[in-house]
Amino acid sequence: MNYILDEFSRTWVSPSQYDYLLAKGWRHFGSNFFRYNISIHNEKVCNVLPLRLRVNDFQPSKSQRKILRKCGEFQLSIQKVVIDDLSEELFEIHKEKFVDNVPQNIFDFLSKEKTATTPTTILDLRVYDEDKLIAVSYFGVGENALSSIYGMFHPEYKSYSLGIFTMLVEIMYAKQLECDYYYHGYCYDVPSFYDYKKKFAAMETYLWDKDKWIDYSVFEKALSISAKS
Repeated sequence: MNYILDEFSRTWVSPSQYDYLLAKGWRHFGSNFFRYNISIHNEKVCNVLPLRLRVNDFQPSKSQRKILRKCGEFQLSIQKVVIDDLSEELFEIHKEKFVDNVPQNIFDFLSKEKTATTPTTILDLRVYDEDKLIAVSYFGVGENALSSIYGMFHPEYKSYSLGIFTMLVEIMYAKQLECDYYYHGYCYDVPSFYDYKKKFAAMETYLWDKDKWIDYSVFEKALSISAKS
């Protein structure tokens, strides 16, 4: 496999262009678009696996339904992205949980300015426990796809699995918009912090060398056979 490390900056892309970029393994933070197929984890080289799921085929698992029920008491809002004092404060609290790759600034993921100038429509999902902001996630909207960008939650609510909860809400929102795909980031082909992203139904991964998406269960089976041989 050839080594891929690409990036470019764009202040605006159309919804259909956004879909095309997502389908080719691109992600973005603010106006910075990037993609790469190799990374380092635990001092070892590993392959990067872009992920997406088929919105119409997705059904939450038993554990995910439990999370939805448990979080049913919280209030939700979805709006055009806003970076305010509440979200900045939550970001600073949330980042304390990181040991490696500690995020430095909320603006790095969205915009260099509080007005949040973004290359596509970015929405802001907020979760409240009464009047307390306990989780925020950001996602981009294309013509036929949504893309998760960043999520954060208050550590006092760790038992609620708010990171999974906001992803499930985003998937339901994608279904309301009649989107075909929900892109929820990437994982590695070795165990890592990103393994929670593998636990979704109707999921696909992108094959860099073949320029196509395949069902993740097929890929996982092939990976398991390869490891045993």
